[in-house]
Amino acid sequence: QVQLIESGGGLVQAGGSLRLSCAASGRTFGSYAMGWFRQAPGKDREFVAAVRWSGRYTYYTDSVKGRFTISRDGASNTVSLQMNSLKPEDTAVYYCAAASTYYDGIYLPLDASYDYWGQGTQVTVSS
Repeated sequence: QVQLIESGGGLVQAGGSLRLSCAASGRTFGSYAMGWFRQAPGKDREFVAAVRWSGRYTYYTDSVKGRFTISRDGASNTVSLQMNSLKPEDTAVYYCAAASTYYDGIYLPLDASYDYWGQGTQVTVSS
């Protein structure tokens, strides 16, 4: 089992920044990738970014490329999502997820690739 706890959400004005963190505990040695997803009201959950457990490879959805950065701190088993130049359309509940099976990078945007999920943290961007 892997436990994931997100933190760092909040309210920010458009153009501002937030940093989300996801603390992983439990059997983390079995994790191959970590991801961030988000779900806005009335919409399906969507992929935001993912990082290999090694930290060497990262993946982003097009709408956040150049604005968001995902990273992993191996010493603390924490995955972070630095979000800059935030837009109102970034408003959503953000979820951290862990994949315990190795998948090719093209499958990491799929939420079915992940076995463990955090409880979510709210990000609200005002215009």
